[in-house]
Amino acid sequence: MGSEFPPSGAPVTAPKPRGARDKRRSGNNVIEFSLLIPWYVFLFVGVFDFGFFSYSLIAVQSAARVAAEYASYSTTTEADSITACTYAMGQLQDLPNLGSGAACTANSTTVTSSAPLAVQASALTSGPDTLPAASVTVTYLTPQLIPIPGLLPGQLTISRTVKMRIRT
Repeated sequence: MGSEFPPSGAPVTAPKPRGARDKRRSGNNVIEFSLLIPWYVFLFVGVFDFGFFSYSLIAVQSAARVAAEYASYSTTTEADSITACTYAMGQLQDLPNLGSGAACTANSTTVTSSAPLAVQASALTSGPDTLPAASVTVTYLTPQLIPIPGLLPGQLTISRTVKMRIRT
């Protein structure tokens, strides 16, 4: 026959109702969530800003490299700053606030657009090995993002200069 006691000898007790205890716990969850949500938002904004600045830095470096590679092909291409600027613009086309109206000018080799971007191909310079080299500088001002004081500014000016020896 059945006994009231389990084999261990402890008496069998009925489970307690969980309703009151669960209500107190759900209140704690709301408080914990409200205390942690600002940190999650801060983390998300920081990752978003850092990712955008990193992408801009890579794009500007790539643009300077491509323009310098074209300019270093020969002494005639070194003087052709318009085409070097066009190559750089091709690399920067996916950056925000650049606009489709960006164009290279013939005399100053500065890109004119609504966005602050400058591509400068300097005159014939000498490289570290004293051989003739082409130098290209690309400067880009990022759009205003969400600033994080002390960590990430709202805007960042990214400038990269690439020097390549002219092939002869």
